[in-house]
Amino acid sequence: MADLVCVGETMVVLSPPDARPLAEQPVLTMAIGGAESNVACALAGLGHRAAWLSRLGDDPFARRILAELTARGVDVSAVETDPDRPTGVYFKDPGPDHTRTHYYRAGSAATRMGPELARRPALREARIVHVSGVAAAISDSCARLLETLLLGRGDSAGRGPVVSFDVNHRPALWRGGKADAARSLLALARAADIVFVGRDEAEELWGTARPADIAALLGPAPVVIVKDAEHGATSFADGVRTFVPSLPTKVVEPVGAGDAFAAGYLAGVLENRNERSRLRLGHLAAAAALRTRDDVPVMPPRTETDRYLALDNDAWAAMAPQ
Repeated sequence: MADLVCVGETMVVLSPPDARPLAEQPVLTMAIGGAESNVACALAGLGHRAAWLSRLGDDPFARRILAELTARGVDVSAVETDPDRPTGVYFKDPGPDHTRTHYYRAGSAATRMGPELARRPALREARIVHVSGVAAAISDSCARLLETLLLGRGDSAGRGPVVSFDVNHRPALWRGGKADAARSLLALARAADIVFVGRDEAEELWGTARPADIAALLGPAPVVIVKDAEHGATSFADGVRTFVPSLPTKVVEPVGAGDAFAAGYLAGVLENRNERSRLRLGHLAAAAALRTRDDVPVMPPRTETDRYLALDNDAWAAMAPQ
């Protein structure tokens, strides 16, 4: 039985070995990436039992994904193989200001996930089920799956697994545009037990920028975590507001940092830590992601995280991970 089961699409990532743009590269490296499996990998790296549930094609890319997730300690035994549809692929294109991504996921095996997946025993037996807004956007059937996992709980909410939802707004994926994304993501967020949202994406989606206003908008979600990049993160849990500043970290690439933050915070939930420690674990995991070009970073050892969790507030604000 997994502590946490993540549901969503994972793709093979092809990226340059250096900072030159994609068009100038003679060679690309292969890795894997997907918001939900990133969370599963990071949580496994922090010492917890994590599983990933999805659909993959019957192709070499799928075998690469399964092998790498297994090597990182993630249970993939519930993943389904679709012999008729491919595994998704995306490319990273470094630029002077940011890295662009080019996705080739239309019609992938993962887009065939649907509400029937919600009946899988792995989802009922987990302590936490984690999903994100990316899955809601990639197909109508995936949107129905998330609606089943979140909106379909009804009176059973609170008696099954804790459901964690990362808003993860990806504008290019929403065929109905911003209005469709805003409406759908708001409904899903309000139905979750734990919600992660960036302050900037809340402002873009709903015109709400202040953390307290975002938490009020997303109620009745019991726990709302508002991330504000290099400034810090604020949680609203049981009527209590907790803010923890981000650690000063050299940013190599921001891709995957939000997923790592969610994993760190959820590790704190599984360990029954207080809100301050949960947010700190989120920042420590995010910092590990920011220091690498990989979507799935190596998590810091628990001896290091425990040392940071023990700091007082002033010492925390003055420190940076090595």
